[in-house]
Amino acid sequence: MKKDINLISGIMPHLTARATIDTVRSETGIGALMPWAGKLWFVTYVAHTACSGGGTGLFEVDETFNIKKHPESVVGTYANRMIHAQSNQAIIGPHLIDTNGNVRTVHAIEEHRLTATMVHLFDPEHMVYFLTMEGLLYEVNVHTLEATLLFDLMKTLNCTKEAKPHFKGGYTKDGSVIVANNTYDEREYQNLKQDGRLAQWDGMTWQIIENNPFNEVNGGDSTACYATGWDKASVIFKAYKDNKWTTYRLPKATQTMDHMILTEWPRIREVETERYLMDCCGMFYELSHLSYENRVWGLRPISTHLRMIPDFCTWNGLLVLAGNQATPIWDSNKLAGEPQSNLWFGKTDDLWNFGKPSGWGGPWWESEIKAHVPSDPYLMTGFDKKCLHLSHNIESTVHFKIEVDFLGNGTWKTYAIVPVTANGYYHHEFPDGFSAHWVRLTSDSDCNGSGYFVYS
Repeated sequence: MKKDINLISGIMPHLTARATIDTVRSETGIGALMPWAGKLWFVTYVAHTACSGGGTGLFEVDETFNIKKHPESVVGTYANRMIHAQSNQAIIGPHLIDTNGNVRTVHAIEEHRLTATMVHLFDPEHMVYFLTMEGLLYEVNVHTLEATLLFDLMKTLNCTKEAKPHFKGGYTKDGSVIVANNTYDEREYQNLKQDGRLAQWDGMTWQIIENNPFNEVNGGDSTACYATGWDKASVIFKAYKDNKWTTYRLPKATQTMDHMILTEWPRIREVETERYLMDCCGMFYELSHLSYENRVWGLRPISTHLRMIPDFCTWNGLLVLAGNQATPIWDSNKLAGEPQSNLWFGKTDDLWNFGKPSGWGGPWWESEIKAHVPSDPYLMTGFDKKCLHLSHNIESTVHFKIEVDFLGNGTWKTYAIVPVTANGYYHHEFPDGFSAHWVRLTSDSDCNGSGYFVYS
């Protein structure tokens, strides 16, 4: 057993992954983790393959916490991982690893920024899909490693010519490939354009589900597939089951991630058997793999944090969080010094000792509100103090109905109907201890207005 392991607050310094510093400094975030063949495998990423990236690549950690950079390692920008059950191979970055730890590399796509690997719709025995950050969708044969380009999704999904692509997540569910692009900057905030995408392909036709930025799409063995994104009002949380999408809203624990390049792959992962964790906009959630009556059950906030966590998994009984600790991209941060990132080791229950759940957001932010049309459900459970802010811009009183779903199954009950005077503002503080699973708002008049919650 290794005797000289130093463990400091869940960190083992000797596992640090570093990039070179003799040319242009870049990222060395840990993009994906995979327990496989008796090891913990991880890939690091640079901001772009044009950046300096010496020292980055594919690493393996054994049960005594010895780390080794694999000879097949290549410098790149990778955050994809998947188990291809039919061929018994783990896929991480452009690498395929068999059950004995032998590694092969798909050289045809290694220069692309790989962000997701997905089950093939028509030939899952032999093929998988790879999604790149630039929106290229490839199919790759897991035996011959031959790669074929299928789509340029920036064109297929009608993104504007000036849009910067930033495709992040992808997943195959119920006969559809679902992809997420989180393009978002001040022009999206100002409603000048919309180049974020949540879209799906049934093998014949592409369908755009949302034009907002989305990061993650995942389902594991759950009965539904989940997708996370955002707009200026709040987190958007969508569930897909039986070819139907259902939309919910969640608080933002931070707005430091309200830009396409600041999100770093927030994930949904099964970390304990049949139990999922979701990391989104600075908050961890507990998420059930069950979905009854097309409803999301058991979504509960755990904690807030300001970590960059590109991936997480369970390995040898430990919860492992990947990091992106110091990122002097093209020397944008003159004080960051040497690019480096590390892993954090603990147990799942440790997450409850992170920051207490808190956040803000709502279904409406200076939105065009239609009379008698309920808002999306907004998460209410798991927070202490709760305050609602309402406003509108018309020259008459508007009555807002507040409804709660305390069962979590879409059974809505009226909590209150409150009048807000012409061009007015109103706030309501919910009693201490009051909670329901979801809350929603309805206006009795067409207006431009806001309905915003602050949880503390």
